[in-house]
Amino acid sequence: MCAAPLNEPTFRQSVDLMFNRAAALMDLPPGLEQKIRVCNATYTVRFGVRLRGQIHTFTGYRAVHSEHMEPVKGGIRYSAVVDQDEVEALAALMTYKCALVEAPFGGSKGGLCIDPREYDEHELELITRRFAYELIKRDLINPSQNVPAPDMGTGEREMAWIADQFARMNTTDINARACVTGKPLNAGGIAGRVEATGRGVQYALREFFRHPEDVAKAELSGGLDGKRVIVQGLGNVGYHAARFLSEEDGALITGIIERDGALYDPNGLDVGRVHEWLVRHGGITGYPDANSVADGAAVLAAECDILIPAALEGVINLSNAHDIQAKLILEAANGPITAGADDILRTRGKVIIPDLYANAGGVTVSYFEWVKNLSHIRFGRMQRRQEEARHQLVVDELQRLDHMLGDAWSLTPSFKEKYLRGADELELVRSGLDDTMRIAYQSMREVWHGRDDVTDLRTAAFIVAIDRVARSYRAKGL
Repeated sequence: MCAAPLNEPTFRQSVDLMFNRAAALMDLPPGLEQKIRVCNATYTVRFGVRLRGQIHTFTGYRAVHSEHMEPVKGGIRYSAVVDQDEVEALAALMTYKCALVEAPFGGSKGGLCIDPREYDEHELELITRRFAYELIKRDLINPSQNVPAPDMGTGEREMAWIADQFARMNTTDINARACVTGKPLNAGGIAGRVEATGRGVQYALREFFRHPEDVAKAELSGGLDGKRVIVQGLGNVGYHAARFLSEEDGALITGIIERDGALYDPNGLDVGRVHEWLVRHGGITGYPDANSVADGAAVLAAECDILIPAALEGVINLSNAHDIQAKLILEAANGPITAGADDILRTRGKVIIPDLYANAGGVTVSYFEWVKNLSHIRFGRMQRRQEEARHQLVVDELQRLDHMLGDAWSLTPSFKEKYLRGADELELVRSGLDDTMRIAYQSMREVWHGRDDVTDLRTAAFIVAIDRVARSYRAKGL
């Protein structure tokens, strides 16, 4: 992908610039504004693990941006280029993201400077457990203080290791499973967590397209059906978003960009087949059923209706912002558009659905998982059959009416099956996520359309989020 030019601000500076643009439109006391902006603390740890007959030293970080609410929440990423600036920027975004979607957390983020592809599973477990040990003993992993989740380079497997490490070190903590989210189902996870961020992207777009006035601002019309979509990054987020949009909403995924190039087909790509190839071969090179483009950055600027950057930060920057042709850009990744590129795109009239909203599906469902772990019962277990029993009463009456009226009226064949089935955990999780994404968008939209000095969704999102953080600090007496 395109590297950001040298005169580009850092990721952390980009977040601050976007924060400043919103804060300038708010009436915050200077001291409170500074308190909200700065990162509370960042812990750097360097630890050793014996691997392959010698000690290897690793560097890890855990940044806590804001403790206006506790616990703080944020993923742990494994990346060879992770550094303090990156985790502090991501922690800040987590603060604003949680505030925007009303998840009761402060913002945090962690990172380990490692390329996980260079180690086998047993080695990764040793490294992960040691990193977790270093954070746990300083309460930087704790159900009531700091709750990590998966991020780039990590997943259910790593979260299960971390949860087990915490339980080993806190043998009498009944809420130990709540120390981390994104766990496998059999380790205290929740249905729908793996798909959550991608599902949130789908719900964000659906809500945007429910408002013709907003769609018109992006020079689009109608719904998602038939819209041409380019996705950059077919990892967990990009894959699920692309699959749901193509299979359930009729969108055409015309381009998929990966680290080794891109695929392009104006008639739409088969997302499932591309993902299978990617998993099997480690890249998209050689995929037989689409046009292959060696320069993935060229496809980033290809003509489409919706562009979804779903991988790394800074992929749209000063070097390529003028070339982007998409009418609507949805930030499925954290910080994929730099502050400078954001200015250029807004000047060009592009509509951007910002990361602190569009990427919030993961933390929303993580919140549900945390609540599930603390309540020690899966969602739907108490009420599902009672709900079905009440529905059975209605169906029985309708069937009696059907029998009495004869040919004059009859039940729709599929009605009984659909109506009788009570919601399971996955359906409840999706319902809660959909509700969260709708309400959060409406809160942004109210500011976007209600104030003449707010001309874009990102500024509106920051204003909503900063105001909620400020109210929380004021309630604490700060």
